Amino acid sequence: MRGPVEAKQYVSLAFGQQARDAGIAVSMGSRGDYFDNAVAESFFATLKKELVHRKPWPTRRELSAEVFEYIEGFYNRHRRHSTLGYLSPTEYENRTTTTTTTD
Repeated sequence: MRGPVEAKQYVSLAFGQQARDAGIAVSMGSRGDYFDNAVAESFFATLKKELVHRKPWPTRRELSAEVFEYIEGFYNRHRRHSTLGYLSPTEYENRTTTTTTTD
C-alpha cells in the first residue's frame, strides 16, 4: 500500500507525463520554489490588500460577490500590471491576440 507522500509523487509524475505526451508544456517547480508562482502570489497579495482586509465582511456570499466584482470589474479591466508592460490584462490580451481570417 502506498503512503500519502508516495501517492502524491506518483500522481504528479503521471500528470506531468500525460501533459508532455499531449504536447503541453508544464511548469512544476520544486517544493518551496516560489518563482513559478510569483504572479499568482502577487495577485493574491494585492487582492487581500486592496479589498479583503479593508473592511469586515459579514457574510461569505457578500465577500464572494465583491471579489468577483473586483476581479472582473476592476483588476482585469483597469489595473495595470508590471508583468504585462503596465497594461491591464484586458488591454494586454486585446493587443496580443491576433485575429486571422481565412478567405
